[in-house]
Amino acid sequence: MTDETLPLPDYDQLPIGSVQHRIRSLDDDQLRTLIHHERRHANRVPVLEILTARLDQLEGGATPSGGRQPEAPEVTSTPGDTAADPSHTREDNTPLRHGVAGQTPARGRP
Repeated sequence: MTDETLPLPDYDQLPIGSVQHRIRSLDDDQLRTLIHHERRHANRVPVLEILTARLDQLEGGATPSGGRQPEAPEVTSTPGDTAADPSHTREDNTPLRHGVAGQTPARGRP
């Protein structure tokens, strides 16, 4: 089976975050096609977990969401996978003290 016959264009090149979002518009037959393809080719456990979880949702009564796959934006990351940018942090990053009011220092104020 080639990417041209799969329900998601360029499926084999999609990052996991994109797969997770793009499968929401697929029906159960399309998901089974992807599961079969994934098991025969890359056999990525996290992707198979995502695909089978969505199939379970559909079999439990969920319906595919609307949307057109060719127009879906590329997802390049998943939530929580990047650290905070240090340039967005205050210079005086002294944590607040707990306890009696008035114990907290001026925190960088002159």
